[in-house]
Amino acid sequence: MFAAPAGASPTRPRRRPARGRFLATALAVLSVTASLTLTAESTAVAATADGHGAPGARGLGDPYFPLAGNGGYTTRHYDLDLAYDPLTRRLDATEAVTARATQRLSTFDLDLSGLTVRGVRVNGRTARWTRDGQELAITPAKPLGKGQGFRVDLSYGGVPEDVTDPDGSADGWISTDDGAFVAGEPQGAMSWFAADNHPLDKASYTFEITVPAGYTAVANGVLASQRTRAGKTTFHWRQSQPMASYLATATVGKFDVQRYTTASGIPVYNAVDPREAADAAPALARIPAILDWESDLFGPYPFSAAGAIVDHAPDVGYALETQTRPIYDRAPGVGTVVHEMAHQWFGDSVSLTSWQDIWLNEGFATYAEWLWEEQHGGKTAQASFDGYYARPATNSLWAFPPADPGEGANIFASPVYTRGAMTLQELRTAVGDTDFFTILKTWARSHRYGSGTTAQFIALSERVSRKDLGALFHTWLYTAGKPARP
Repeated sequence: MFAAPAGASPTRPRRRPARGRFLATALAVLSVTASLTLTAESTAVAATADGHGAPGARGLGDPYFPLAGNGGYTTRHYDLDLAYDPLTRRLDATEAVTARATQRLSTFDLDLSGLTVRGVRVNGRTARWTRDGQELAITPAKPLGKGQGFRVDLSYGGVPEDVTDPDGSADGWISTDDGAFVAGEPQGAMSWFAADNHPLDKASYTFEITVPAGYTAVANGVLASQRTRAGKTTFHWRQSQPMASYLATATVGKFDVQRYTTASGIPVYNAVDPREAADAAPALARIPAILDWESDLFGPYPFSAAGAIVDHAPDVGYALETQTRPIYDRAPGVGTVVHEMAHQWFGDSVSLTSWQDIWLNEGFATYAEWLWEEQHGGKTAQASFDGYYARPATNSLWAFPPADPGEGANIFASPVYTRGAMTLQELRTAVGDTDFFTILKTWARSHRYGSGTTAQFIALSERVSRKDLGALFHTWLYTAGKPARP
């Protein structure tokens, strides 16, 4: 994620076990992963004593968003059929969720905020459901067995209400003057579809989005078909690789569309609001070069399509790395495109295990900007580091450690982005370029389409470099205040 006020640079900043006193830090991070797993599976114990099964957990126990996601099952595929009228702002939807039970389930939840549910079926049979805040609790006609695959069909509609994030920004289905800007980090996916809304549970997606003729609907992945009948146009999109729910989009507007295939064979689909087209053109023209450059640094591009959505939504205040096709609230600069495209490796293909680890997304994407500048005639990454390090100890950059930002607005504040990138520069200095870039490629390859933790990144860095890096990571990721230079 990248935030930029008008006319300004973006400001939103959205191992082997360590030895000695650093062991506690690594174990603490590992315990977050363990707690998420234990919370999600805690009801399984009760299920063994009850032949009818037990309810799935209402959340995955994320330390920052404890109700995000749900226990008792994993999703495999979302099939979304959406109809949106930009004039009335009404969304009508049917949805099919394919999933697998990880325990014997009497009841399970999906995350859905607002909208009116009209009906729910599980495996073709009418299911009972209740709502409590973001939790849509579904009771199938008969309990689901552990390991059983199942399908949930839902029908719902209404005027979506965007979600307000802890930092006060809008999130989710955000109405615009000609459609909707749809960006879901960290909570907003539940404002427009029912989901297991945590990055730990990724799935493939298909979208059929119907809008009035003259409007364009843009989602993730590859455009499989487009047809216009009786004054309506339906766009069919397919995202085959696994995707976290917050990275899904179904943005609607009056866009100019550009389609082409890069020399390396990646199909690109750009949708640009005409009001932003002239200013956006220079940065969007660099997409093939950015893809090639980042593929050289980080490994093969992980998805089947690429591109951009450039909307005219100046009140939103940020861009987001929606999978395969980042969304921008205004014409981006080249640095912003580099940042959001780097997220396709770091954040999208390799996703979070806990929102506490968000520096693994934002620190890496910010450092990609520094590398782009270093390798394209600008200042070095070390010079970028030095410029930020010169800030006084009272500066907000040192307000909290990036790997433990705390709840609320902090997950999108500058320490996560900039101090996260500074951590990577310190790592590069400590291990040398050969090992450093091996670490980045190995991280992207070994966790491709999965999730990762800070502890796992530390372990990889020590394994590749054959160095004890506990002190470095403890200082830069977990220590409050301005670190002393070695």
